Amino acid sequence: MSQTPYNVLFLCTGNSARSILAEALLNSLGKGAFRAFSAGSFPKGQVNPHALQIVEKLGFPASDFRSKSWDEFAAPGAPVMDFVFTVCDDAAGETCPVWPGHPATAHWGVPDPAKATGTHAAIAEAFDEAYRLLAARIGLLVALPLAKLDRVALHQHLADIGNHGQQS
Repeated sequence: MSQTPYNVLFLCTGNSARSILAEALLNSLGKGAFRAFSAGSFPKGQVNPHALQIVEKLGFPASDFRSKSWDEFAAPGAPVMDFVFTVCDDAAGETCPVWPGHPATAHWGVPDPAKATGTHAAIAEAFDEAYRLLAARIGLLVALPLAKLDRVALHQHLADIGNHGQQS
């Protein structure tokens, strides 16, 4: 795992909120050392407007993000992934495509803010919480000394990051 930037794919079922936020966050926090992508097993076809608001606050044009199938990243000619993270429980339990290059994988489950109901403030709070949890985990990822870790240590660190911020 010596090349940079590292290619990272964030997976969710709908690819409309959590995986989109993670893609934007890593592209922002990764400072060129990472190149993030997102996809879904059953993409909704549109990005949640609350997620797009956060993406724009990070300085990315909303038009840079779309809800897409993970099949795009398993097809010939797709970027070879170094890491694949599931950010929702549904995608973690699904049979994923075989990723070329055998990337390191981990489950980083985050409650789905798109399922939030109630007032605009309550929905915004759910998205802020997903953002906070993903930002903390991605911050830990970018701080890892990746070139110095063997595969076993790397997998343990990635699993530990996935447990960061979980309610017990």
